[in-house]
Amino acid sequence: MKFLSKSVLAFGLLLACSSLAQDMNSDAGKLYNDGNALLKAGDYQGAIDKYNNALIIEKDYRIYYQLGVSQKKAGNLQAAQSSFEECIKLKDGFESGYNALGGVYFSLGNYSQSVIEFEKVLSLTDNPDVIKMVKKNLSLAYKKLGDEQITNKNSAKAIEYLNKSVENDNYDAAYLSLAKTYSEIGEWDKSIAASENALKYITKITAGGIYYYMGMAYKGRGDKAKAKEMFEQAKSDTAYKKAAEYELSLLK
Repeated sequence: MKFLSKSVLAFGLLLACSSLAQDMNSDAGKLYNDGNALLKAGDYQGAIDKYNNALIIEKDYRIYYQLGVSQKKAGNLQAAQSSFEECIKLKDGFESGYNALGGVYFSLGNYSQSVIEFEKVLSLTDNPDVIKMVKKNLSLAYKKLGDEQITNKNSAKAIEYLNKSVENDNYDAAYLSLAKTYSEIGEWDKSIAASENALKYITKITAGGIYYYMGMAYKGRGDKAKAKEMFEQAKSDTAYKKAAEYELSLLK
């Protein structure tokens, strides 16, 4: 979540915001530039006031965009959503606007809509750096959708979303969720493959869960020796210690 909010903001500021507004109405442009200075200084409410006053004079997509950025940083997500929506109404095809709107939807927990907005960005850009960043955001959103389906006990849909997550980015937590879900439905080989990918791309999660579900998969396949090996490694992780020790006790 933290990663996504940072990447969305970085992408938006990189593509969208000029400190100058020479082609705006001069009075609106001055307020816009003053708002940008306040935003940069961390005075979000001050920036919001400047942008709102600028919009009274001229409705410009850049002003709405910067207003949305300020509102999001101030914690007013609903207002930011409205501002980004107005932004892209005025300039359809504005990549940063769609990306920022996707980030707001993600923060609001509307992961399906965030996917739509991020996919829109991919349809508009050929910039490899932007594509890479937005795919990371998509991976996070699909992981959230997968988690929701796990909670709803819909394994098939969870697997669909989790596979889309790892197709967009090699996200270790999504691979772990895949390993767990495949294990629970008895897809042992797929569980092992997902676990191996989780280990290969591990960056954020701990290894205990990966080894635990790999152990469960080997146990399911009837390979007790490999299952024991995996559970021995899993028990070094405090979060999985008791569960791994219990499984080891059953394999004696």
